[in-house]
Amino acid sequence: MINKIKEHLKKIEVLTATTAEEIEKIRIEYLGKKGVFKDLMDDFKQLENKLKPEMGKAINELKSSVQEKLEKLKSSQKVSSGKSKNTLDLSRPAGETEAGSRHPISIVRQQIIDIFSRIGFTVSEGPEIEDDWHNFSALNFPKEHPARDMQDTFFLDKNQELALRTHTSSVQVRVMENENPPIRTISPGRVFRNEAISARAHCIFHQVEGLYIDKDVSFADLKQTLLYFAREFFGEETEIRLRPSYFPFTEPSAEMDIYWGLNSEADYRITKGTGWLEIMGCGMVDPNVLKSNGIDPNVYSGYAFGMGIERIAMLKYQVKDLRMFFENDVRFLKQFSSAY
Repeated sequence: MINKIKEHLKKIEVLTATTAEEIEKIRIEYLGKKGVFKDLMDDFKQLENKLKPEMGKAINELKSSVQEKLEKLKSSQKVSSGKSKNTLDLSRPAGETEAGSRHPISIVRQQIIDIFSRIGFTVSEGPEIEDDWHNFSALNFPKEHPARDMQDTFFLDKNQELALRTHTSSVQVRVMENENPPIRTISPGRVFRNEAISARAHCIFHQVEGLYIDKDVSFADLKQTLLYFAREFFGEETEIRLRPSYFPFTEPSAEMDIYWGLNSEADYRITKGTGWLEIMGCGMVDPNVLKSNGIDPNVYSGYAFGMGIERIAMLKYQVKDLRMFFENDVRFLKQFSSAY
């Protein structure tokens, strides 16, 4: 029996294997259920007690030698495999990467900013979570105004002191609080209203609101600014009209329409047969708003306007369903240019 063990020790020293399958075959030969060690242990049980210590030591030595050999063969095989896999030519040109595209809302937002920047408007931003003062009270919203109701506003607490802003006019309040006239700024950003989601409305949308305050600002200044914007964005021949309206923070107030035309069945549908399409609200800043924000209405006057970016983007790209801007469908988004 001792001679058999010595033969196995010599055999193990010269064993080689280059694949995982060969290594596994050696393991099964020695350590498997029907392997060498199973036979040795069967023979060991038949030995006289006085011979068992010496034979037990020899068997353990053989087992250790087998295990060490298997580990060496596995390590060698891993190194060999690693070298064989490292065959990439790192100097070869990479494959083509498909270019992404900007979101249509981002494209239109930047176009609007660029147009107003050319006539001196700066960009102002503010928090999306606002208190009652900046979102309502400083803008001349009465306590009983319906916009304060839970039907229109996402309030964050039972006391209705904090809410997701319903317009970016709250940013204009912060500008008036911290800057002295003349003020000429636009406030692009995301706003929230508690509305049912449909093809024409969403509970999340984007606005750009503008504010100009200085001495002797008139409604004529507002009209010329909006006409300039409409012709820069929609084309040189664009016509506008202003219809009387009401907003708590402007007086007088107006809705601005552009003449979209009646050249197709879709034009009749979206303009309700008139050819005119509303794109924004505007008006002269109410003296109460100026006074609430520390600006003397006897010295300064101003105008404000606001438009929904989604509404402008729907017109520009002839998108029929507003929800498409929020669904992140690559088939829809890849249609838009990656550069403006």
